[in-house]
Amino acid sequence: MRPKALDRPLGLLRSRRARLLVLLSVVGPGIITGTVDNDATGITGYALAGSQFGYDLLWLLIVTAVCLAVIQEMVARMGTITGKGLSDLIRERFGVAPTVWVMILLFIANAATTVAEFAGIAGAAQLLFGDFARYIAIPVSAFFVWFLVLRGSFRVVERILLTLALVFISYIVSAFLAHPKWGDVIHHTVVPTFHASAPFLLIFITIVGTTITPWMAFFQQSNVADKGLNPKDLWFERIDTYTGILALNLVAFFIIVATGATIFVHHIPVDPSDPSAFAKIALGLKPLAGQFAEQLFAIGLLTASLMGASVLPLSTTYAITEAFGFERGIDKSFGEAPAFLTIYTTMIVLGAGIALFPDAPLALITNLPNIVNGMLLPLLLPILIVLASDKRIMGRYANTRSFSRVYFAVSWRSASVRKADSASSPKRRNRTSRSDVAAGASATTSSIMIRAHSPTGKCAMPVPIAGRAMDRRPR
Repeated sequence: MRPKALDRPLGLLRSRRARLLVLLSVVGPGIITGTVDNDATGITGYALAGSQFGYDLLWLLIVTAVCLAVIQEMVARMGTITGKGLSDLIRERFGVAPTVWVMILLFIANAATTVAEFAGIAGAAQLLFGDFARYIAIPVSAFFVWFLVLRGSFRVVERILLTLALVFISYIVSAFLAHPKWGDVIHHTVVPTFHASAPFLLIFITIVGTTITPWMAFFQQSNVADKGLNPKDLWFERIDTYTGILALNLVAFFIIVATGATIFVHHIPVDPSDPSAFAKIALGLKPLAGQFAEQLFAIGLLTASLMGASVLPLSTTYAITEAFGFERGIDKSFGEAPAFLTIYTTMIVLGAGIALFPDAPLALITNLPNIVNGMLLPLLLPILIVLASDKRIMGRYANTRSFSRVYFAVSWRSASVRKADSASSPKRRNRTSRSDVAAGASATTSSIMIRAHSPTGKCAMPVPIAGRAMDRRPR
């Protein structure tokens, strides 16, 4: 007979084990979303920040982490409470016409990003095997991505993507082996540094634009709904979400430190429009890989691009099929979900085909999606806050006033950046170089985003409230 004194410790052990098992069953949507955001565009943007300005922009990662946590927590909450994707909620809350426009903009933005992912694959192939390798690597990668997602099970796809993310550890190790001055690193992490110059502002906005993107909201909420999570899983899904954001910013942090401690310290110029830009960025891994730094960087770039090429078309496909009520799911056959498989295949073929164009400027293509994403953000952000604050949809899980104040405070901070950027734009309009444009192609992202809300918390652009109100489906 077991002593009663052991009942409580054993009960706690079973309780903790049960919670851990629940967490492991829920984990995935947040971590994958955060990890995939460190795609070809993200790696390039963070590496440019470190190589051009050292540690000066490390503090910005804390700001973007807070912004992203607010947005992704909302979509994770909406997915678990309603059991529906973001496109479903937009259609049911605002009507068909606004939904059509959102889907058109989302398709354009994600198609451009998919092209950028295949451009990253092309750049990695050139570093590894020479210029001609891109014409082999792109079609092979396109088929690999298509087969992986559409012919593998949902769980297998998740595990493969999470495993591929381990390659990012190389940036962390390289940062330590570069022996940076950790006092300077900590100082620039907690003390904001700002330079009133066009190149700095462009890289500043690039980091914001490459971190906060519309596809992340659609993908995570659809993924949560597809997993069948319910309100009981909300606490665990929040852990999953915040873990993904932490992983995203941790990798970004060490990319900036690694490149700042090597490329910036040795005054090596990096021009994004230069065909050798990726080779120079690879020097950030030299403390770890030595003469094989270029190959290791190429592998990391290839992995990040493959992850992005897998998830971005998937995000678009889920969003569009949800919006118009088509059958969806990567475990479905063509007969069960023809629209889903057709849209996904079209995105892959389109992205790979454009990236195959001879002499395509890979660095410029990699940064282009941030411009298009900026067109969608001013529409998406007000819609998110309206949906998450609607008690007819969210019930007792709707946004609180304190939560809304935090959200509007974030928007006000973004407005401050916009004012600083606008103040300097007349002076730099006639002297902005091609490399500045390449490095800061995502400037439009932040510039347009902040117009969505005024500092007072009121929408600066009208949000359509047409259509019927939806009833929250009990889970």
